[in-house]
Amino acid sequence: MELLPENLQKLRGQVAIITGASRGIGRAIALELASYGANVVVNYASSSGAADSLVAEITAAGGEALALQADVSKLDQVEALFNTVIDKFKRIDILVNNAGITRDTLLLRMKPEDWQAVIDLNLTGVFLCTRAASKVMLKQRSGRIINIASVAGQMGNPGQANYSAAKAGVIGFTKTVAKELASRGITVNAVAPGFISTDMTSNLSNTEEILKFIPLGRYGQPEEIAGMVRFLAADTAAAYITGQVFNVDGGMVMA
Repeated sequence: MELLPENLQKLRGQVAIITGASRGIGRAIALELASYGANVVVNYASSSGAADSLVAEITAAGGEALALQADVSKLDQVEALFNTVIDKFKRIDILVNNAGITRDTLLLRMKPEDWQAVIDLNLTGVFLCTRAASKVMLKQRSGRIINIASVAGQMGNPGQANYSAAKAGVIGFTKTVAKELASRGITVNAVAPGFISTDMTSNLSNTEEILKFIPLGRYGQPEEIAGMVRFLAADTAAAYITGQVFNVDGGMVMA
């Protein structure tokens, strides 16, 4: 990571919480926002080593970062996470709801606990973190909330009834909360990735078939998601954008 010159640090002094930030898309987002000067809170559930490594990389480049463990599907852990952030930084400017899991299988084989685990983290976690952040942002009369959805929430995907339902829920949640918080200067948007090169997609065996449905003919990179998140979080042009879903998917979904 390279910290940008001061005149380009559009997020200098701002505090950004990224859930599920230790790996993959979350890690790329943390690095991107840190390079623009944000004080980054690296939330993780279990990957403490990866989170600490990310914090070390950011601080070595001259940025500020803090790793905090929390399962964001649990109310008490979310409350502890946000209380710690407020105690240290006194404010929250950006929330990126990125934490997520998959438990893929066909509907008739899907166990209720696998359905519930995905809903709890991918959807309820977004609700809990957004509610906690919005209490702070409402007092500040400013804030940017960015939810990581998925094209699966728009077009469905066989074997992902739980994941698709959760991500569709995130999209509906985004639009509703955007309307509720707009009068206080808080924007709420979603980014819907397609197939991105991460640990989650590395074990897919049908890559050639998948690529047939991607007009650009390749998987995306985590940094390409991070770029969109950074625009929504940092660019003054994004101040008039709320309640929108931005597909970063190589052209898979064209509405």
